[in-house]
Amino acid sequence: MDRGFFKILGAQFFSALADNALFFAALALLKERHAPEWHLSMLLWCFTVSYVVIAPYAGSFADSMHKGQAMMLCNGIKLIGCLGMLFGLPPILAYAIVGFGAAAYSPAKYGIVTEYLPHEKLVEANGWLEGATVFAIILGTIIGGYLSGASIKKWLEANTLTQDLSSTQFAIVIITLLYIIAAIINSKIPKLKTRLKPFHISPVHQAKEFAWCLKRLWRDPQGQASLAITTLFWGAGATMRLVVLNWAILWLAIDLETATRLIAIVAIGIAIGAVAAGRWVPLNRAFSVMPAGIGMGVLVICMLWVNQISVAALLMLLIGALSGFFVVPLNAILQHRGHQLMGAGHSIAVQNFNENLGILAMVGIHALMVKYLSTQLPENSSALLIVQYAAHGIPPMQAIIIGFGVLVIVCMASIMLRYHCKLKYQVAPNDKA
Repeated sequence: MDRGFFKILGAQFFSALADNALFFAALALLKERHAPEWHLSMLLWCFTVSYVVIAPYAGSFADSMHKGQAMMLCNGIKLIGCLGMLFGLPPILAYAIVGFGAAAYSPAKYGIVTEYLPHEKLVEANGWLEGATVFAIILGTIIGGYLSGASIKKWLEANTLTQDLSSTQFAIVIITLLYIIAAIINSKIPKLKTRLKPFHISPVHQAKEFAWCLKRLWRDPQGQASLAITTLFWGAGATMRLVVLNWAILWLAIDLETATRLIAIVAIGIAIGAVAAGRWVPLNRAFSVMPAGIGMGVLVICMLWVNQISVAALLMLLIGALSGFFVVPLNAILQHRGHQLMGAGHSIAVQNFNENLGILAMVGIHALMVKYLSTQLPENSSALLIVQYAAHGIPPMQAIIIGFGVLVIVCMASIMLRYHCKLKYQVAPNDKA
């Protein structure tokens, strides 16, 4: 990997770092303003909805200009949302603006990697990107939580220059600097000699073009299999956080703060698996990693036989590692096929649409559940009690874990079977000829 790629990687790291740190700063701001509990889930929902709503435009936007320039503009939109939160815009609306920038940023980010590198390096590049993104998520969680916490609040109050500044405002100021750093790195990304496509503003034209891209990718055997698996992965990943949280609190009898560390360990495992896939799985063998998805579902069911935190941590690391190992090569093959069929930006927009539609549905259901449960509990109930109340419902936690694991296994097995059947059907006529 050369210097140009690491500039792309650096821009992505600081942008993702700021996104995730801002999420926790926004959560702290909502709690500071005594917002209802369900607003916390709606914060993520409003961020994610942009990936679905502007998907028809995001791909065309990314393919209409140099990808580094598109990344710079999208980073500017994120910066506007961040500053809006600092100057009094409602956190949900401000973070929705950040989500709008992130949704447009994604096709440019992955598209430039597809254009910049030869296809045989795509798996390795995706391993670097996923590893850097996961590290940004973990570090952003730590930074966002620390900057919005009590220790920073005491430090601000002790200094005369900052005593009128709240910890959340201070956190947003620091996060603004992270977006500025990302923008500076974006400006250094080299311009590539690629054929640019005109950007049509007409909603009818964009809808037709996006529908054609969606149909084209789903009908391609490699595109269909990789798109189905990555959609399953991100949808399951959103659900997995809730499953692990409830399991850790009730099954392992640990507090909420320790339970979130187990989720962080899953993210570390994903980074390890992503780097391993980038090193040992070439693009032409991307589909050979599909059985790892079934293994992930089996390990989820094994959670029921774990009752020690150390063993739980190891299990979470293994689940994350298998997840990263099987999703990175398939993400790379999806980008490669999409670039061949319709252009890098369009294919990433289709991918984002499908993956985030699944996440959006799950997060929306979760927000409704929290809103309902919060009306059933006493007014001063904590978030921990709400989680415990939800987990004691019907079906019981054991059935939820088994059902989730079986769902992953069945979906992965059916995708593998369908892919191999289509591959055999395509090869058979040539053999007869």
